[in-house]
Amino acid sequence: MRVAVLGTGTMGAPMARNIADAGMDVRVWNRTRERAEGIAEVADSAADAVRDADVMVTMLADGDAVEAVARDALDALPDGAVWLQMSTVGIAANERLATLAEERGVAFVDAPVSGTKKPAEDGELVVVASGPREARERAKPVFDAVGSKVVELGEAGQAQRFKLVMNAWLAALVDTLAETLAFAESIDVDPSRFLSAIDGAAVGAPYAQLKGKMMIERSFPPSFTLDLMRKDAGLVLEAAERHDFEAPLMETVARVFDRAIEAGHGDEDMAAAFCAYKR
Repeated sequence: MRVAVLGTGTMGAPMARNIADAGMDVRVWNRTRERAEGIAEVADSAADAVRDADVMVTMLADGDAVEAVARDALDALPDGAVWLQMSTVGIAANERLATLAEERGVAFVDAPVSGTKKPAEDGELVVVASGPREARERAKPVFDAVGSKVVELGEAGQAQRFKLVMNAWLAALVDTLAETLAFAESIDVDPSRFLSAIDGAAVGAPYAQLKGKMMIERSFPPSFTLDLMRKDAGLVLEAAERHDFEAPLMETVARVFDRAIEAGHGDEDMAAAFCAYKR
């Protein structure tokens, strides 16, 4: 199978490596060429990357970036190829992309992934896939290469909706943890003792141990940046408004993320939401 991976950032690069390690013929493209070097054969353009591909994978920051790249690439994609759209772009952008694929006569599989840098490196992402069953079957070797679990849904678009639900939970969890640890410090409670108390308990979460340690140490090497998590929170709010759903918690989370970003932490890990709380 020949796979073109468009976008080799924090997530796309390890995904491309794992696809290549699984025995597929991989060609990569990235706007910043240096970030694509050393992964697989590097194309000079998105169109060159997909010219003889069986599967085109897009793994880019947002819907606008995916659309811009896809408009260049789709005309060069061979007949019968599958577009595997693995970025988290939200409902409205996904509809535009699906329409673009339909206009070009390309099978479109909406398959965002859940996970951060380490799961991407280990091939342990959760893939949420929706789209034509035959196209999903053809993309299965890619799913197996990048993920440890695949959630199969129906028609294209359902996966983006499902991913927004997962991101709503994750964003709220990160902010709740940040506020809890900041609150603990403000009333002279050792936050590490709190994390130890909930470790393995019913009220605990493994994610709290991972991100909580970063917050306590004030060290935020990016696994998934706060800027990207804020983008995803915005997609949740966009979907909520579209469906006439009030989401006051997510509105608060977005404001907290904004404060931390304004303080200069957007390029750091999303655990840097902790920095929004003045102590």
